[in-house]
Amino acid sequence: MMWRGFPAALAAPAFVVLWSTGFVVARLAEKHAAALDFLCLRLGITALVLAFWAVWVRAPWPSRRIFGHLVVAGLLVQASYLGGVWLAIEGGMPAGLTALIVNLQPVLTAMVAPWWLAERIVPKAWVGLLLGFAGVAMVVAHRMAADSLHGVSLLYCLLALFGITAGSLWQKRFLPAFDLRTGTFIQYAASLLVLGPLAIVFDHRPVVWHPEMIGALLWSVFGLSIGAIFLMFLLIRRGEATRIASLFYLVPPTTAWMAWVLFDEGFGMVAALGMLVTALGVWLVQTNRAQPS
Repeated sequence: MMWRGFPAALAAPAFVVLWSTGFVVARLAEKHAAALDFLCLRLGITALVLAFWAVWVRAPWPSRRIFGHLVVAGLLVQASYLGGVWLAIEGGMPAGLTALIVNLQPVLTAMVAPWWLAERIVPKAWVGLLLGFAGVAMVVAHRMAADSLHGVSLLYCLLALFGITAGSLWQKRFLPAFDLRTGTFIQYAASLLVLGPLAIVFDHRPVVWHPEMIGALLWSVFGLSIGAIFLMFLLIRRGEATRIASLFYLVPPTTAWMAWVLFDEGFGMVAALGMLVTALGVWLVQTNRAQPS
């Protein structure tokens, strides 16, 4: 199976770093393209790359039995999550606040996993989940303001939160194994069929093919839609849902550090302390394996 030999010790940190670049890409791209237009370009190009790759290496195609599950998981992780995040940011929601809301995912996953996946969450892991969320809140606190809670953008954030949580849980339960090239092609193609018509109806701003736009698009395709997504699916196969979800706590602090380095955005002592608290929380979750209930 593809990526079977990828080092387990590298998979989690590589995923966190790659996934964290998503907000950097959003900042670079939003000046040059509307959210849904950019996402459709990203999904379409990624689907073409994966299709050519699958045909070139004669990758196995999924059976009919799991085809529907691939579509459902893809619409949740790709259309719902990506669409929700990008539309929230485009609507004026600060990236830090968006990340904070979406990063309720580990707690939401821990609440659902016991009955959906028969995982028992030990008390030490609950402490880690709460610490992780507290640390994320400390990192993004300096960017939050009451007037940034736009109603529609908040709904988009909740849509993204539901999508990434439900999609990960659905994939963990119903898709224990599939070829990543053909399986994710199906997911991207299905998501494009949903987001494409919405982009045609609601997005009327022309795409500006600036070098920043081209670079953001290429990175979104190869670094995020292939690299980060493949790693996430690999981690879902190898671990419990709650432990994998806890890694998302590390995304906002890593993104904040990237924004400080690349854009000279403020990064004070409270944010630095928040990173440490987040890291401690994730460590507590990662070192406590869920047990069957």
